[in-house]
Amino acid sequence: MAQEIMEGVKPTRMELLEIRKRKALASKGHELLSQKRDALISDFFDIIRDRREKRQQMEDKLRQAFTALIHAEMLMGEDRVRELAEAMRNDRSVELDRKHVMGVPIVAFGLEDRDVEQYGVLDTTASLSEAIAKSHEALRETIEVAGIEGSIQKLGKEIEKTKRRVNALEHIFIPKLEGTIEYIERQLEEREREDFVRRKRMKSLMEAEDG
Repeated sequence: MAQEIMEGVKPTRMELLEIRKRKALASKGHELLSQKRDALISDFFDIIRDRREKRQQMEDKLRQAFTALIHAEMLMGEDRVRELAEAMRNDRSVELDRKHVMGVPIVAFGLEDRDVEQYGVLDTTASLSEAIAKSHEALRETIEVAGIEGSIQKLGKEIEKTKRRVNALEHIFIPKLEGTIEYIERQLEEREREDFVRRKRMKSLMEAEDG
C-alpha cells in the first residue's frame, strides 16, 4: 500500500530540505515524549504502591477510631458523647504541598500538625480522649489518601494524553513525512532522468547536423 503524503507539496529541493528538517524535529519530539511517557508511568506505579500502603494505614486508623468511639459511648452514653463532640468544635487546617512530576502539577494534602485542643470537661473518660486521638490520626491518613487519589487521576490523564501524542507522531505524522520525502525524491530523480535523456538527444541532433 502506498504511503500517504502531505497535501499541497511541491516536489522541489527546497521543499525536500524543509520536510527533512520537520521529520528530524518530529523524530526528536517522539523520542522526548516517549521518555516522558515512560517516566510518568514509572511515577504512576510508584504512587499506586504508596496508595496501597496508605489506604491500609487509613483503614486501620478508622477501625481503631471507630472501636474507641464505641467504647466511649458504652461508658458515657451516646447522647453525652454527641453533646461533648458538638461542644468541642476543633477546626483543623489542611496543608498543601505543591510539586511537579514531569511537568504535571501535583498537590499533596496534609493535616496541620498541632496538638488536639483540650476541652476541660470534668466528667469525661480516658476512652473519649482515646477516641478523639484516634479520630485525629484517622483524619490525617484520610486527607493524605485523598491527595494521593488526586495525584493518580492527574497522572493518569497526562499519561493518556502523552500516549496519544506519541502514537500520532509514530503512526501518522512521521510516516506521512517519510512518504512525502520519498515522493519528492522519486519526482526529482524522474526529472533528472528526463533531463539527461533530453540533453543526450539534443547532443545527438547537434552532432548529426555538424556531420
